[in-house]
Amino acid sequence: MINFTQKSIKKGHFSSILGVFMAILAIFTLNGCSKSGASEQEQMIAYAKANSINYTTDASGILYEIITPGNSTRPTVNNTITVTYVGKLMNGNQFDAGTITYALNQLIPGWQIAVPKIGVGGEIKVLIPSSLGYGSAGAGSSIPGNSPLYFNIKLSAVK
Repeated sequence: MINFTQKSIKKGHFSSILGVFMAILAIFTLNGCSKSGASEQEQMIAYAKANSINYTTDASGILYEIITPGNSTRPTVNNTITVTYVGKLMNGNQFDAGTITYALNQLIPGWQIAVPKIGVGGEIKVLIPSSLGYGSAGAGSSIPGNSPLYFNIKLSAVK
């Protein structure tokens, strides 16, 4: 048993105890950070299973299922694309939908990875970790920070 009376704590012991305390605090902090990333991946996998998405995991961390591969005309990040899409949070709430024409390099990194996996006429379902979406800032009031996202994307044109 350690007795922490004034007589037993010497100058060198106090700094050793403080050092151990700081090391323990650092370990708990690092473990907390890694758990949030795992939790996000778990949310994405749970969403995929609940919605019958037979996903493939990309090295980037996105999960995707190609519904229709489309033709051989595939975009690069330097192309302008026209897509029809639906975006949802992991709780199933839809935050956006529509048809847009945009330079792919100006869209979120998750789209830059996922959309080139299909050609014109193709359709892909993709789950994107927050780090490849809107990050800790989120987007407006509809996408909170650190939100993984689901998109169903249909590619109709590449320029």
